[in-house]
Amino acid sequence: MSKVKELKRSRRHTRTRKKILANPTRPRLVVFRSLKNIYAQIIDDKTGKTLAQASGLKSKKKGTKTEKAVEVGKEIASKAKELKIESVSFDRNGYKYHGRVKALAEAAREGGLKI
Repeated sequence: MSKVKELKRSRRHTRTRKKILANPTRPRLVVFRSLKNIYAQIIDDKTGKTLAQASGLKSKKKGTKTEKAVEVGKEIASKAKELKIESVSFDRNGYKYHGRVKALAEAAREGGLKI
């Protein structure tokens, strides 16, 4: 990744984190995107602990990366329901709300999470 891309993502990340940390009442849904997989975690910022996590690593279905992101979104939503979490703050981690990140967020909404 070029230095310009890294710098832009870093700036987006700090800008969104300022807004998200201003709301301590809801846990944070964090998305991390690697070249092959996508990961999601629900984190409680008060205690600093991860409440639930899901990733595309365990997926045995073959498909596109976007389809795997949809599966991860549904999985994290079901785990949040088990923990009785209804609403979360969406931390896209500096990534643009497009493609896999958008697919994960929409799947989590369909699964019952309020973002």
